[in-house]
Amino acid sequence: MASHTEHDAFHPDLPDRDRGDEHDTARSALPLRARLHHIRADALDGDTAQTGGMRRFAAISGSTVGSERIWMGQTHVAPDTASSNHHHGASETAIHVVKGHPEFVFLDDSGGTPEEIRIRTSPGDYIFVPPYVPHREENPSPDDEAVVVIARSTQEAIVVNLPELYVLGRDPDASRPTN
Repeated sequence: MASHTEHDAFHPDLPDRDRGDEHDTARSALPLRARLHHIRADALDGDTAQTGGMRRFAAISGSTVGSERIWMGQTHVAPDTASSNHHHGASETAIHVVKGHPEFVFLDDSGGTPEEIRIRTSPGDYIFVPPYVPHREENPSPDDEAVVVIARSTQEAIVVNLPELYVLGRDPDASRPTN
């Protein structure tokens, strides 16, 4: 058996991806869905759907690993910054706060009048964003970047940027879905 420095720890017959052997012919002959994939933190892909005020980086996607039903990556929000208003289409989104104290903002009209709701988070917290729910992320810290890990129920990042927040189901624009 070959040493770990020559082969991937999960597949001893495959070159070690950590060593940068991306173009090895043995690996490229295998279908993407026939092996485990290791995506290094310094290899995240910034060429994904974006929203003003934040930067998204794909780790797991159809283009990076051949995923069919999930997208996963990171979002970075600079200090004292708010993203644009947006939603993620039919995709469910799960968020895990890694660094900072980002705030997640949406509108709620359960009291009869639309009210801005602000969820303040800390590292280790989770947020769930249902499909089509308009929201934005904010980082109120004047000094520290906020970083979150995102998982979506679609294999690519869906981002629909919006001019304003609205309550799902009460949107005057009939082209937007209601609940």
